[in-house]
Amino acid sequence: MTKGSGPLAVVAAAVLWGTAGTAGALADAPPVSLAAARLVLGGTVLAAAAAAARTGSSAPGRGSVAVLALGAVAVAAYQLCFFAAVARTGVAIGTVVAVGSGPVFTGLLSWLVERSVPTRRWAAGTAMAIAGCAVLVTGGAAGGADAGGVALALLGGLLYAFYAVTAARAIGRGARSSAVMGALFGGAAVITVPVLVATGPGWVAHPRGLLTALYLGCATTALAYFLYGRGLRTTPVATAATLALAEPAVAALLGLVLLREHLSAVSWAGLVLLALSLVAVAVPEKGKAVTGQEGDRVEQAPAPLSSSS
Repeated sequence: MTKGSGPLAVVAAAVLWGTAGTAGALADAPPVSLAAARLVLGGTVLAAAAAAARTGSSAPGRGSVAVLALGAVAVAAYQLCFFAAVARTGVAIGTVVAVGSGPVFTGLLSWLVERSVPTRRWAAGTAMAIAGCAVLVTGGAAGGADAGGVALALLGGLLYAFYAVTAARAIGRGARSSAVMGALFGGAAVITVPVLVATGPGWVAHPRGLLTALYLGCATTALAYFLYGRGLRTTPVATAATLALAEPAVAALLGLVLLREHLSAVSWAGLVLLALSLVAVAVPEKGKAVTGQEGDRVEQAPAPLSSSS
């Protein structure tokens, strides 16, 4: 994978994630149960794909098992916190707080782990993207925010950051991206099975519910996180987290077209600001060639935090 295709894979994943909210809104299902079904299906697909493609040298090392197990818990908890936050404080506020705080927490965690200070470009691009998200969802919108919902969204952002850093470090140490994603999401699927059973999966028996669950599990989870893992091969984790802020922009556009929501002129300005920030972060910087874990020569831009993440 070339250095230019890594950010594109991350953005493609974010586009798929951005469709999840609209798909969920069209389904008649409890939000926590919906999140659990999404993880169970998507995690199972990712784990099966990883098992089918496993080779002796590509699996995560034994020393990474405990860390990946914690990452799986973070994946499951993030999904549950996010959907619970959206249910309490609304889609707009819940999404911007959870998704918008993710890059900040990711950058800080990478900074602590790698002992490397973020570059000005990453900081400026991330700040611009978060500002664009805030303008997008608050421009022309009325109403307050539920404190508990905001807290859950912030916790979700922190959990996402932990998952992202965990995955990036495992991939950076030579593990195949499909194996890492399979381990993380396969573990998360096992964790959330009891949640799905406890919240009542009866809605899956209806055609609309089944189609929604399959789309959320196979497209917005399995395919999206497969692409995200591929992107992490040549994209620094902090940059990838910022590029993932394309998600709320896609969600807003789909809401406008399919759910007949309204965007004010200020919100449109937020979309433009967000798009510009993503372009600024996505354009690769000059860097040296490195060898990927599969033996292919790839180009990697200097990591905003550390090229060894």
